[in-house]
Amino acid sequence: MTITAPKNGEAPEPKSSFRSAPDLRQHLTDGLHRAAEQTDGPQSHQPFVSSSGHEGQDPARSGLSVEALEIAESLDDDGISVPVLTGTVRFVDLALIAVTSVAAAFTEIGASEFGLPQVIAAAIAMIFALAFFQASDSYQVSNMRRGLSQVGRIAAGWTLVFGMFYLIRATSGFGSSLSMHWLGAWYLLSLTGLICARLAVFQLVRHWMNTGRLERRAIIVGGGTAAADLIHELESQPENDIRICGIFDDRANDRSPPVVAGYPKLGNISALVEFSRLARIDMLIVCIPLRAEQRVLQLLRRLWILPVDIRLSAHTDKLQFRNRGASFIGTVPFVDVVEKPITDWDMVAKRIFDIVFACLALATLFPLMIATAIAIRLGSKGPALFRQKRYGFNNEIIEVLKFRSMYQEQADPDAKTAVTKNDSRVTPIGRFIRKTSIDELPQLFNVLRGELSLVGPRPHAVNAHTNDHTWDEVVDGYFARHKVKPGVTGWAQINGWRGEVDTPEKIQKRVECDVYYIENWSILFDLKILMMTPFCLLNTENAY
Repeated sequence: MTITAPKNGEAPEPKSSFRSAPDLRQHLTDGLHRAAEQTDGPQSHQPFVSSSGHEGQDPARSGLSVEALEIAESLDDDGISVPVLTGTVRFVDLALIAVTSVAAAFTEIGASEFGLPQVIAAAIAMIFALAFFQASDSYQVSNMRRGLSQVGRIAAGWTLVFGMFYLIRATSGFGSSLSMHWLGAWYLLSLTGLICARLAVFQLVRHWMNTGRLERRAIIVGGGTAAADLIHELESQPENDIRICGIFDDRANDRSPPVVAGYPKLGNISALVEFSRLARIDMLIVCIPLRAEQRVLQLLRRLWILPVDIRLSAHTDKLQFRNRGASFIGTVPFVDVVEKPITDWDMVAKRIFDIVFACLALATLFPLMIATAIAIRLGSKGPALFRQKRYGFNNEIIEVLKFRSMYQEQADPDAKTAVTKNDSRVTPIGRFIRKTSIDELPQLFNVLRGELSLVGPRPHAVNAHTNDHTWDEVVDGYFARHKVKPGVTGWAQINGWRGEVDTPEKIQKRVECDVYYIENWSILFDLKILMMTPFCLLNTENAY
């Protein structure tokens, strides 16, 4: 929840997101002045309360200003994937054409046959319709948000399909067995259905555009004149889908002004990492000349761990060519450095994979899970399930379910002390289920809830450490493994890196396997890991 600046003395209007770049600039600028005023007054030690009324993270501890936290909170909803949206609209178009072709057969009294000729005609119509709709740019979001224009393109494309039918029929006789009544009824039914569907799409797209869910949210890294020029160029591009959400820069105000092109600087690079953890950001645009190689590399070492696209703005270097490593927003060139992993249809496919195989696993293993729960309850007092806070996607804290393997009074939900060989805290039943990884089976419910994936980097406990050092201190770039959802099993476990982590080398190898998995992910890779998991569990050398 954010609050836009009041107008004409009216009360502030709550909104779920900023509606336009000017709204956001005004909000940010007002926040800059408020933050400056707050620093002059007495300091309060009360917990931070967000604009939604909920107690949140203390700005002093997070490194973010109150205003930056409010902005991050306003951007915590998920965006709409453009490829998934356009793919879904294509599917709806094809489904309507198919359904109305069958329905048209029942509009003529005494003639309800729908045979092979009609099936062939429907298949040909689908191919032509997709081609004509694509050629008329009917699947571009910029046209989907125009109601009349979108309807006109669809009507023209569908009419051309039947124009092709009649031309082929007149010149070759192909399709002469098709009833004219059926063709006419099919044309009208499909046209009506397509228009109604596109009007619904128009309403949805307009709503998503107004709430910022159909835009790419971007953060500018680096300030000064270069950032101002970039912002002006981006905002001058027609149909620009980039929404600038803030500017972050390590340089002091004398080298990087506190306000650039109407957008205030929200903090340094450390604050940016924290901001990106709280907000749903799609892209980081590093606005630093490419010739400043060392500074660019230093920034990338700190930013690559985030699950976002990273682009180097090349507009100041006047790149005039396109290649595999470059992309353009309008006429503004960027160098593509880091791609956000598992997005769009890949994300949909992975989620379907998780749901299908998690349900199959639950159906197959449910008797074993019931027997395990009974054995735990009979073996020691306390509940059968154990909950532990662990790192999820993008460093979010999630509660992972496990079968309890320790005595209730010696349980360690904060993972302050790692389990070692012959650990006295582990029950006899617990020792067996830990070695066989049966204790992990309740995490299938985490998968169905969308907190975990079946395959991915294993979720580590928040306080996991080796030799009194947390793992992010042991391994440089440790949090890069959180760029995707954690998994019940993973590539590290398949390669033998499971169980106790008592040396820096072990956690280093785990992270290396996790990063390899993220960079080489595919559905077949997930399937391979899933099929290999039962055999790899036979190796219980480090499982205590």
